Amino acid sequence: MKTDTSIYIHIPFCKHRCAYCDFNTYAGQEDSIPAYVNALIREIEFIGGRSGQTNIHTVFFGGGTPSLLSGPQFASLMDALRAAFTLTADAEVSIEANPGTVSPEKLTAIRKAGINRISFGVQSANMEELRMLEREHDFFTVIEAVSTARKAGFGNLNLDLIYGLPEQSLRTWQTTLQRIVELEPEHISAYALTLEHGTPFGKWSSKGLLPLSDPDLAADMYDYAEEFLKNNGYIHYEISNWALENGESGTDRLSSFSCRHNLQYWRSLPYLAFGAGAHGYASGYRYSNALRIKTYIDRLNNGQNSKLDFPLSPAAVNQHKQTRQDDISEYMLNNLRLVLAGVAESDFRSRFGSGISDIYPKEMNQLIRDGLVEKKTSENSEVFRLTKRGRLLGNQVFMQFLP
Repeated sequence: MKTDTSIYIHIPFCKHRCAYCDFNTYAGQEDSIPAYVNALIREIEFIGGRSGQTNIHTVFFGGGTPSLLSGPQFASLMDALRAAFTLTADAEVSIEANPGTVSPEKLTAIRKAGINRISFGVQSANMEELRMLEREHDFFTVIEAVSTARKAGFGNLNLDLIYGLPEQSLRTWQTTLQRIVELEPEHISAYALTLEHGTPFGKWSSKGLLPLSDPDLAADMYDYAEEFLKNNGYIHYEISNWALENGESGTDRLSSFSCRHNLQYWRSLPYLAFGAGAHGYASGYRYSNALRIKTYIDRLNNGQNSKLDFPLSPAAVNQHKQTRQDDISEYMLNNLRLVLAGVAESDFRSRFGSGISDIYPKEMNQLIRDGLVEKKTSENSEVFRLTKRGRLLGNQVFMQFLP
């Protein structure tokens, strides 16, 4: 049975690059958006022509700030995707957006183009924390953006949050969660702040100019989020993600609002990548495109190389043919993030022809003894899942499976 594929499209433009951001984004290059959209369409056509009858069941426009594109530009991209691939009738099509970059007209146009899910980068409901993060919106803007999205016909919204901020208190985190839940989003993501090397936050921290967050306090914030969101009807289905409960699907107990696109990553299933710096995984390759906007555009304008193997386009600059061990390691790293589903012995064996305990006997026994992983029996298959302690100490678990 052929597995449906996903598509990730990177939009690297931002009005302002936040000091904590480590993504491939660029501020002040909005004049390049028209040429960039044209290059994306060329790449979609190039890959689509080599993909055969590929069914696409999720599309994700990430960034950057994808909402800087116009409604007609999204319509052109969606038309190109439909012409190059077979989008399933129930395809989940998501867009990341900053709350201050949407209007009723734009959201209506985006919805009409076929996008049916929005992920708003809220980060906090506290104005001082938003200023520290260099976000250009306040929480009133978030409320207005959510209301406008509802009126435009969006019935599936995610609100992104960050916790473990310097000088953030448990009380302000609790207030943020309360205000977020009052907006009734279908999905909530909450990520601990990481001070990435090379970002302003990372540099300021290394010089003592930015106080480090307290890891014990961050753990308390995570614990509170787990309990609070559970009590408000959200399923904790992935380490950092919660979906509003409205149905069950097997042992996963996945809500229909669980992000199907991200589940593609966490289940180690194939996805195609388009855009500057985009990473993909398909046909046994992991690959990535040129980072710079101009380089990406130039490579698509000038490099129609028909000798490239699928899924590579002229924009690809890195490629790695996966070994069996690569796939096994990444499978463990990804699937263990799933709080309820975990790693099922039956699925692992069907993919790799061996059992988990055959390949990782010492590692799994030690993790279970340390209380970081638990083993359950569900639907005639053993399932390995992170314990609550394991979710807090995830890096200690994941290190066991690095190649």
